[in-house]
This record gives sequence, structure tokens and C-alpha cells, in this order.
Amino acid sequence: MGKWIHLCIDMQAMFAEQTPWHVPWMADVSPAIIEVTARHPESTIFTRFVPPAKAGDAKGMWKAYYEKWDSMTLEHIDRRLLEIVHELGRFTPPARTFDKATYSPWIDGRLHRLLQHEGVNTLAFTGGETDVCVLAAVLGAVDLGYRVMLLSDAVCSGADETHDASLKLLGDRFSVQVEVLTTEEFLEAR
Repeated sequence: MGKWIHLCIDMQAMFAEQTPWHVPWMADVSPAIIEVTARHPESTIFTRFVPPAKAGDAKGMWKAYYEKWDSMTLEHIDRRLLEIVHELGRFTPPARTFDKATYSPWIDGRLHRLLQHEGVNTLAFTGGETDVCVLAAVLGAVDLGYRVMLLSDAVCSGADETHDASLKLLGDRFSVQVEVLTTEEFLEAR
């Protein structure tokens, strides 16, 4: 399999707590993510979605996005909400964090360069949301040529229908490049 990294997408307080971006069933997948992280903290990277200070600081259509979600810009939210949820944050270090300003962690090239420098060729994905940031991260990893494993019981969304559709899309249309498996199946192989 080569060298692998567990890439945990956006398991942050801003999605776990009662905010406009709350993902109610994040708590349901947390035990599986904690299990993977607890067994392999040195192989875990947590991404953090970091909004701009003000809507006007965003570029392109992100400006319109943050005009809609102005209450979630840094000038309005408690910065504590950016942090990885406590149950997972306690694994840093040795787990690491990686900040990003878009759904995808690949846009500016920093994460890819880091992983290439470390000889990583396989990524195991957990986190949220399946149909937004996880989807963007997985498709970017496919484009970059990584072997991708998506832990189906360790990803979540605020919308069941698009979560299910995303898992089906990735498992069916991308079956050569994306392996959809359970946390148990993943851990049994490690």
C-alpha cells in the first residue's frame, strides 16, 4: 500500500456546535474517527476550514458566499469555533492540522507538496461534510493520483440524501480510484 495518511476533514467546533453550519450527525461518526485517530495519531492530519475576516476579503464567488454567511466570518465568530473538536484535538501532536480557505485542501498546493515530501501515496478520508469538503478533497486526491480510501461510516453531512448520493457516486463512478470501506475494514488492514 505504501505510506498512508488519515486525512480528517473539518471536524471543527463550528460544525459540531449550534451554529448556522451545524452538522447534527457529526457526533454519530465521531467514535469511528476517534478510533482511527487513536490508533494512528502520527499518521493523522486534521483539516480546518477557516473563513475570511470579512466577506469583502473573499475572492470571486466566495465573496457572495460569505455575504450570505456573514455571521460565520472571523469578525463575527468566536475563534474557538475554528478548533478541531476536543475529542480529536487531544491527539495533536503528534496529529497535525492543516488550514484551508476553500472546500478543497489542494488549491494552493501546500498539502500536496507536504505529502509528496513525506512519500505519501495513499489517503484515508474521514470527516465532514461528505457532499461538500470531503467530496472536494477526495476528487482532488484522485486528480493528483493518490490511492483513496473513503471510510463510509466515518463521514457525515447535514443532508442525508446528498450524503448517500455522494457515497454512491464515489463508490460507483470512481470505483477504480476510490475504495469505499468501513472503519473496521480499514483498521483490520493496518
